[in-house]
Amino acid sequence: IAAAQIEFWQADGDGVYDDEGYRLRGHQFTDDEGRFLLETIMPGLYPGRTRHIHVTVQAPGRDVLTTQLYFPNEPANAEDNIYDESLVLEIQPETLEDGAEVGLFTFVLDNS
Repeated sequence: IAAAQIEFWQADGDGVYDDEGYRLRGHQFTDDEGRFLLETIMPGLYPGRTRHIHVTVQAPGRDVLTTQLYFPNEPANAEDNIYDESLVLEIQPETLEDGAEVGLFTFVLDNS
């Protein structure tokens, strides 16, 4: 969906949310083909939660989707009572020159 607004927020590498300067929070819009690119750090762990990124997706004429994205092969996934296997990023086999990994996820929005 073109021009959908995607909002992201996450903890820093130490598992701390910045509730004063609001770092690691922001939004962007999908391109004409509904694609987006988020470059970020790996969020840290904090008590009771596995690594995750919060996401809200809003497109004109569609219901708002609020969810979280998770990382594969995280030991804490099994102990997080909010974790949902269907929301795990698909990590691509190639890595970037700087060693960063690329993950994919397709959001599906209702027509309501």
